[in-house]
Amino acid sequence: MNRVTLSDTNASTNPPQIPGEYWLDDACILDMDYFVKTLSGIKAKGVRPDLVGSIIAHYASKWVPELSESRDVSNSNSSSNESNASPESATTSWRKKKFFIETLVGILPPENDAISCNFLFKLLRVANKVGVDISYREELESRASWRLEEASLMDIMMPSFSHTCGTLLDFELVLRLVKRFVALDECVKGSSALIKVAKLIDSYLAEVALDLKLSLEAFIELAGVLPPHARAIDDGLYRAIDTYLKVHSGVPKQERKLLCRLIDSRKLSPEASLHASQNERLPLRAVVQVLFSEQNKINHKLDWSGSLAVRSPSQVGFELPARCHSKREVTVQNMEIKRLKEDVVRLQNQMIALQGQLEKLAEKKRGFFKWKKLLLMSGSVAVNDGGRSESIGNNREFEEVGFGRHTPLAKENPKAKVSNGRSSRRWRKSVS
Repeated sequence: MNRVTLSDTNASTNPPQIPGEYWLDDACILDMDYFVKTLSGIKAKGVRPDLVGSIIAHYASKWVPELSESRDVSNSNSSSNESNASPESATTSWRKKKFFIETLVGILPPENDAISCNFLFKLLRVANKVGVDISYREELESRASWRLEEASLMDIMMPSFSHTCGTLLDFELVLRLVKRFVALDECVKGSSALIKVAKLIDSYLAEVALDLKLSLEAFIELAGVLPPHARAIDDGLYRAIDTYLKVHSGVPKQERKLLCRLIDSRKLSPEASLHASQNERLPLRAVVQVLFSEQNKINHKLDWSGSLAVRSPSQVGFELPARCHSKREVTVQNMEIKRLKEDVVRLQNQMIALQGQLEKLAEKKRGFFKWKKLLLMSGSVAVNDGGRSESIGNNREFEEVGFGRHTPLAKENPKAKVSNGRSSRRWRKSVS
């Protein structure tokens, strides 16, 4: 029954691992109850937790092909199991698998790193598929959230097996894992683990954004569950938001503003800033913020380079004397400064163009009120001989005459002049 023989034991170069291999091969051909008893005896002998975890993983891959580490082993095991197993109903198979997964979760070592991260997320996937009890599911989610920084994108892209969830991927599961991870003490996990999880979640958001059934509220909740200092750069988050806006083209303008508030324009790379400044899907306010941030970055670089250029020897202090720069290095620095100045001019031109567009939009809104004001003024003002405006004092006369009822005379009538030297009016009231 055992593949480990006496000759193999004598020829082995690592004797302490032989008992583990012996139990592993024996356990793989026994039933579940006997495997649990055997594993309890192994734990009682003081075997390392990682070795116990490898035994559990190997045993589970023999009976559940979805838990296999390699695809080839999974295919071979599934084909052998199908040929040897007796035909049974789907309900019986589902109950057996559920009992098997719940038993595996119950015998896992208490150490969080006893089993591999890949096997842990596969176990969580199968547990959600067969619908284990909530206590076993919470135990697996607690372990998975502790190892979340070690997970890959394929590990967390689990399909949704719930009828209530509208998305293709199990979005709510990932949200629970991230919330559990954030709730952990940062002193225990460290800031590097938080940065890794932020990159992982940004990649997951870019993938799940392709789902048309994903709501905006759910997307914002997952993107905002991480603290602001978790992302050193927001390029991944910007790519996810741009993908969501591209797929969900019917998002209103106000909700686009809420979505773009998640992005810190100061954390965008020059490439992402250039793309955002030309992105028509972003609100105008977000584009202006990106341009302002880029201008501040360039001004800061120019100030920094200028301060180094005008630095006097007395300001050096106790620093070591720097070597003299070659002519080539000075030329490269001057070219870099020139390029930065050109970028500043280009950004200023873009800002002026955007301000012009904003002024045009404001003019359109105020146009109606301007025309109304002009119409009211035209009814209360008359034009005299020199082209100057003259108010009509008699409101009653204005009401009698009305708008546009004044017509000029064709010629001056010399007989109409008065003896005191005053000229007659060139405008008369039309009776037509």
